[in-house]
Amino acid sequence: MSTSPAEFAGIIGETVADSTPSWAEPSSARAKRPNVVVVILDDTGWADFGCFGSEISTPTIDALAASGVRFSNFNVTPLCSPTRASLLSGRNHHAIGMRFLADTDTGFPNSRGAIRPDVALLPQILREEGYGTYLVGKWHLAPLHELTPAGPYQNWPLARGFDRYYGFLDGCTDQYEPELYEDNHPTAVPDRPNYHLSEDLADKAASYVRNHVAYRPHDPFYLQLALGATHAPFQAPREFIDRYVDTFTTGWDVTRRERLERQIELGLSPEGTTLTERVDGVAAWDELDDEQRTVFAQLQAAFAGFLEHADAQLGRFLNELSALGERDNTIVLVLSDNGASPEGGAGGDVDTNAPYSGVRRSAAELLPLLDELGSSTGGAHYPTGWAMAGNTPFRRYKQFVDLGGVRSPLVVSWPAGNVEAGSVRPQFVHAIDIAPTLLELLGVQPPAPMDGSSVAAALTSDSPEIGRSTQHWEMLGHRAIWHDGWRAVTRHVGGEPYENDEWRLYDARNDFAESIDIAASEPERLSELQGLWWKAAQAHDMFPLDDRPLHELIGIRGPVGLYAERQFVLRPGQGHVPLSSAVTGSNRSIDVTAHFLADASAEGGVLLSSGNVQGGFLLRCEAGRLVFEHSMLGEHVSVSSPEPLGAEVRTAGFRLTAHEDRTGDVELVVGDQVVASVHLGNTSAHLSFWGMDVGEAPVSTFSSAPLRPVSAGLLERIVVDVHPAADDALELAESILASE
Repeated sequence: MSTSPAEFAGIIGETVADSTPSWAEPSSARAKRPNVVVVILDDTGWADFGCFGSEISTPTIDALAASGVRFSNFNVTPLCSPTRASLLSGRNHHAIGMRFLADTDTGFPNSRGAIRPDVALLPQILREEGYGTYLVGKWHLAPLHELTPAGPYQNWPLARGFDRYYGFLDGCTDQYEPELYEDNHPTAVPDRPNYHLSEDLADKAASYVRNHVAYRPHDPFYLQLALGATHAPFQAPREFIDRYVDTFTTGWDVTRRERLERQIELGLSPEGTTLTERVDGVAAWDELDDEQRTVFAQLQAAFAGFLEHADAQLGRFLNELSALGERDNTIVLVLSDNGASPEGGAGGDVDTNAPYSGVRRSAAELLPLLDELGSSTGGAHYPTGWAMAGNTPFRRYKQFVDLGGVRSPLVVSWPAGNVEAGSVRPQFVHAIDIAPTLLELLGVQPPAPMDGSSVAAALTSDSPEIGRSTQHWEMLGHRAIWHDGWRAVTRHVGGEPYENDEWRLYDARNDFAESIDIAASEPERLSELQGLWWKAAQAHDMFPLDDRPLHELIGIRGPVGLYAERQFVLRPGQGHVPLSSAVTGSNRSIDVTAHFLADASAEGGVLLSSGNVQGGFLLRCEAGRLVFEHSMLGEHVSVSSPEPLGAEVRTAGFRLTAHEDRTGDVELVVGDQVVASVHLGNTSAHLSFWGMDVGEAPVSTFSSAPLRPVSAGLLERIVVDVHPAADDALELAESILASE
């Protein structure tokens, strides 16, 4: 009986002489489909690109817009993970397990922190069609407890359809010392002068395409370039920031007005569009004092420099596509995953670790630190007022379902696609429409129904008949629905009954910015839209509604990962402990015990290192003495044992007691004896963007001491015992609230 595959087209005899071979059709014999490049920026507002009315220089994106199409009514979700999940799947995010961030599994089917395994993603579909599939940059579609050197890997990029991956798996990272992964393993930051992540990602994207063209010249490729820009920390070479130091001194109120004027001139906002009101809690620029205006203008300059630098790296990558002869037949999309972010708070900071740790510093405190902007210790976040300006002319920002949170810039360029160069398209488009649109353009049939529908016709037509008629939103209890040009929106107050929510109604056909609430004059229409929302909620697995704030939801870690362990053991030679593990800070009460294999009195080196030059803690042996150091926002504390360790000592470490007021006390312990102590004025789960390492400090450090790896053969293991507090999860969540 023959065991040859049923699709084998040749003949199998007893010998080669009486058999006929057969090969699959070579790809060179098929017409090559278009390539696809999807560029996703992070926390970039609708009004931040130059071609969307900004004063920030984005010549690469502007050139794509000049040769392609801008969509003025492209919508996303108000957080990054749900948008990325919707874009890759063509499905509404609740229905596939990504209700909010990938950070955690809340225990309900609509919020598992990962996309359901039975849902086919765009790279999986295209790989089956012969595409090479590559992801460079941010992923953020796997629960944080799975982001370890040992996986599990089922929600990592390679398991979800990508052939190659290089980037960071968490929600954000340091641009100079990122926690990098390649394929299914951690990888070191490249040792090169003046390293920057955006430059590295552009280089890697070019490398993937270069190899693809060399070895698979007849196969198309799908490449997703997901930059860390412009999510905080804002970091870019100083020359990019200095260009904007004087640009924003007129303030966010004037910037909003000028951006809207340019948007109207560009045909993005219709004539007569009016700005929405200034957001509650954002002061008028003229009401600020001189120090605030100086600091806030420069924090926005850091954002602008970060965006322009990212645009330059995209330009280098597109130049490589042109040099390879692939640009004309490549569909390029550029978009943002949600609106500009308010997470810097009312005053922002020169160092994002401050707002991420719940620390709010005054402009007077920040003024002497402005020279650090853009550097390793000056990864900034801007005040909420600049997020408001980034979303001009809309209301609110990221996390909210008002347009400031869900309206995103979208540029599509395809030289071989006969699009109307420089055109603006007003049709309603949502992230769930991207996958079906691309599949239609590529001539690929979706393997299963998608919630979105193709808007491919909009590349060549401005017909209002293109697209769907209804789309819903829900995030953190905030809700909205768009139907036939009308949009109903409510901002939910956590803990209040949903029936008490005050809904607003907008005629989006004639009120582009949603500046005029007509709920009182159109009660029947509002009621109709509310009813449609509840039907959509039932159909797309939005229940249970969950109005817990973001910081509380992040704190639901579940009974998994190192954070759930009351004791864990670390050993020399093991992989890096990532920041996402949530065990690398100083916010929890812990006992850290180093177990020695030999006499530590004559040896030494780093035993345990957490963080980098921005802040962290260190346990090391120096000249036989045990030393503990802690640094947070420039506050450096150090303590050492008064005497060298005895030759007989085999255990030593520290006991950290974290207090409710975010201070702490550290005791050095040798054997079972407390030998020294020190008080910590500040503790945090977010001392820097770098996690923890055993037996070495592989990146920059806050310490002024020369650091060397632990002596070979000295350290057996580090045991960490956690003393749980009732508010552990809340402390963690508050300290990393904005890091997503």
